[in-house]
Amino acid sequence: MEEELIKKVIEDIFTHTNCTISKYEVSLENGMLWCMIDTPDSRFMIGRDGETLRSLNHLVRKIIEKSSGKEEISNVFIDINGYQKKRFDSLKNIAHMMAERAKYFKSNIEVDPMPANERRIIHMFLEGIPDIKTESEGYGPERRVVIKYTGNN
Repeated sequence: MEEELIKKVIEDIFTHTNCTISKYEVSLENGMLWCMIDTPDSRFMIGRDGETLRSLNHLVRKIIEKSSGKEEISNVFIDINGYQKKRFDSLKNIAHMMAERAKYFKSNIEVDPMPANERRIIHMFLEGIPDIKTESEGYGPERRVVIKYTGNN
């Protein structure tokens, strides 16, 4: 697959930023390719609230798309010192709790605004859950997931 290309792109980016990689590991989980990187420069590579890490993910995906000729790659995730994995686990817990709340109250529940990649995790996690449907609403930084109860009232 593109694993070697992804590794080369990441190594090039780290070289140009004068950051070091102490460990690089790739794993495939639920159709998602995780590139786990350990680095002493995590503060710089993650950024405030994960902003730099989201940008790094976007940049790597765009470079891979351009190099491989594919239209869109959305199943590749770069993670620095486990930051993104912890965030995704947290999002799954939030999604589960909010879905249960929507079922209990038989109403729509809005989740706090979040970036597109985080909204996608909630949509994917709740996909196929009986009586639950998700939609994104709002614009720009105020875009959020709405978890809708679709069962019988």
